[in-house]
Amino acid sequence: MLLWGTDVTDPRFEPIFELLADLGYDGVEVPIFALDPEPYARLGDRLRDMGLRAVALTARGADTNPIGPDPEVRAAGLRDNLAAVECAAAVGAEVLCGPLHAAPAVLSGAPPTDEERGWAVEHLRELADTADGHGLLVAIESLNHFEHNLANTAEQTAELTRRVDRPSIRMMYDTFHAHIEEQDVEQAIRDCADVLVYFHVSENDRGLPGAGQVDWDTTFATLRDLSYSGWLTVEALGTADPELAAQMRLWRTTITSQEQVAREAIEFVRAAWERAAAVA
Repeated sequence: MLLWGTDVTDPRFEPIFELLADLGYDGVEVPIFALDPEPYARLGDRLRDMGLRAVALTARGADTNPIGPDPEVRAAGLRDNLAAVECAAAVGAEVLCGPLHAAPAVLSGAPPTDEERGWAVEHLRELADTADGHGLLVAIESLNHFEHNLANTAEQTAELTRRVDRPSIRMMYDTFHAHIEEQDVEQAIRDCADVLVYFHVSENDRGLPGAGQVDWDTTFATLRDLSYSGWLTVEALGTADPELAAQMRLWRTTITSQEQVAREAIEFVRAAWERAAAVA
């Protein structure tokens, strides 16, 4: 839903949800940046009425960075991530994903330290207690090295997840970031298979999946070989929301319309997933 904006709780988005349900999507990924559970609870009711399941996405900023050097900033990050967990539970989300362990685009100018890794682990363990109470999985995301320094590859993110050692803290794989960071797509996915619960289908230019350079055949064949049964969530971005576009450094768009992406992406994923069955 980031293709449409960062807050989709308003009733004006209902026709979009109806379109997605009609196209055959199983559910939607709800952005959570406003941290009041009530609008998300109302949205969750509407989604269930349409037969759509929910997952959710969130991220923190410079003033709420979970691995910031200032303890007050880290405390604010925990407060807001806990609030995001409550909002995700309110909408009925099965998974809350994103870089909950380190704020995007907040870079120290140096490689990560053991102290920063320790802060991330401590932070995620505290989130786990609340997530457990809601039956919610938290899936942390690898980001490319232009966006943060803590865990850029699937292997690094899997190592961090294992160190947290809580069943509700798992990881996600995003093909946009992997296209930048990984040298061997198959090996990257296998390196994190034991903790992988969520998957972003995202093209290298953030546009329509299948229209760019991501190695989809290897990607899906590996997932099928591993009997992956989690979500395959399309993450495409455009310039319709100027604030989000600026945050994501999107100065141009390759998509014709959001509806075009919604229609063509599900067809692409279904076809590519079935094609991979013959290879796996």
